[in-house]
Amino acid sequence: MSPLIPSPHLIMLPAAINHLLAHEPWAREKLAAHAGKVACVDAGMMAFRLKATADGMVQAADKDDATAVTIRVRLADLPLIAQNRERAFSYVKIEGDADFANTISQLSQSLRWEAEEDLGKLIGDVAATRLVAGARTAIDTARSTQQKLAENLAEYFLEEKPMLVRPQAVSDLGGDVARLRDDVERLAKRIEKLEGRR
Repeated sequence: MSPLIPSPHLIMLPAAINHLLAHEPWAREKLAAHAGKVACVDAGMMAFRLKATADGMVQAADKDDATAVTIRVRLADLPLIAQNRERAFSYVKIEGDADFANTISQLSQSLRWEAEEDLGKLIGDVAATRLVAGARTAIDTARSTQQKLAENLAEYFLEEKPMLVRPQAVSDLGGDVARLRDDVERLAKRIEKLEGRR
């Protein structure tokens, strides 16, 4: 069994999730239908357990509470999950209550943090809008830079210092090998026929 996340994190995680749930009555209604059930997210080196409450929120589960669903995720898959939340559950292994797991999946895809709204309360609406827009621009620039770097490295290893092979070249080579094999088999049959006539 993976060790549970230390208690400070357990306090912060339910609070963060409840902050998102507080703005979404439909989500609280879905979660309230599973009141008392515990979900365990096991990431190998760490795990956390959350219990659905009657008001549609979550709280840290007691160690004696039975787990209704366990969601196992590999730490290596976390970047993929973060990039593609709609397919997050395709990267995990689920054990237990399918209906509860389905509700968790729907909530993980739909709940979004409204950063501008929260920051607006602290620094004002205009500053919050500019800060969030700046952060989005920085993230988009980082992604674009990463994409260009990957493309440049691929081109370098394909063209200038061939260490990689294009898929089409592999496919063409496979076709050439198959044709050569067929030609050799036909030639072998002709040789057999010629030898049979002697």
